[in-house]
Amino acid sequence: MENGAIPSGQDMPPSGGFKPFRYERRLPKRGPNGLTLFGICGGIMAYGWYRIYLALDERRELDREKMWSRIYLTPALIAETDRDEYRRRHAAVERERVIMKDVPGWVPGQSVYNGKRYAPDTIANIPLHQQPGAKKE
Repeated sequence: MENGAIPSGQDMPPSGGFKPFRYERRLPKRGPNGLTLFGICGGIMAYGWYRIYLALDERRELDREKMWSRIYLTPALIAETDRDEYRRRHAAVERERVIMKDVPGWVPGQSVYNGKRYAPDTIANIPLHQQPGAKKE
């Protein structure tokens, strides 16, 4: 013993050795195996794709119905537009007749173009509250 150190005994295993201990994991088997989970997920996805197919079929049918309704409504909408243009044209000619009554040689409703080809008027239908200079309430 040097320098006044206390004698210590080395730790040794007990005689006959330590008792064996379990060091590997032995967990109980839980839940379905991977193949079962894969099959369940595949079934869910197949059902989802089936529903998507049905929805696309329905959308395709609605689009077809919309297209045919527009085809059937087009003549009525064109006729309505023609009636509106005719009414506006006659109102414009009457306004022109009143405004230009004092101008000699002025023919109301006569085209300002020199050609024989028909050129429709460009009448902008602007609501009163959107016209320039309209007062805000």
